[in-house]
Amino acid sequence: MFSGAQISLYPMADDFVGVILGALGALDPYRDRLRIETDDISTLLVGPPEVLFPAMRDLFVAACASGKHCVFSAAISRGCPGEPDDPICRSDAIGGPVLPLAERKVAAIRAVQAMPSTGQPAAAQFSLYVMGTGDHMDEIYGCIDFLKQSGVYERSKHFCTKLRGDAGAIFATLNEAFCRFGPGAGHVTLDVTVSANSPTAA
Repeated sequence: MFSGAQISLYPMADDFVGVILGALGALDPYRDRLRIETDDISTLLVGPPEVLFPAMRDLFVAACASGKHCVFSAAISRGCPGEPDDPICRSDAIGGPVLPLAERKVAAIRAVQAMPSTGQPAAAQFSLYVMGTGDHMDEIYGCIDFLKQSGVYERSKHFCTKLRGDAGAIFATLNEAFCRFGPGAGHVTLDVTVSANSPTAA
């Protein structure tokens, strides 16, 4: 099943190029498991979720280590019927039998709780889109129940959910939302914005 993300990183600094280039080394441990393509708008990362989300987390945390206000934007998708399959995307996290919703919520909470801290506080907002299934709202409400118990839930907003906490827990929560909700082999997308070091008071 094809899975990947179009990502953009926006450091709010005069030396934004230096911040971005300085953070790219964080992708080095993942390069053999990802296909990476960059243009003048965004960078495409193609690979399995268990590689994709840690790579995005580490890139973001590395950029935030500059101390500058950094914003990360991503459109993340799996199972899109318009995309060809890619062997690099093979994963045990998606595509298998779908467990009952209650079991998936418990497993998602445990996975987030097991995530080590990065030491980087962050805030995020995201929307989950479950495509091509008549019970999509059951899946979305199930995901919201999980989010409220994830430890990083802040509040619901129009069209999205706001998260706040350690960047490791936030990206782990996004990973669980992406992999555990919606049909196992179906089309699921996330629209994500993550921010850190913002001068705006929380």
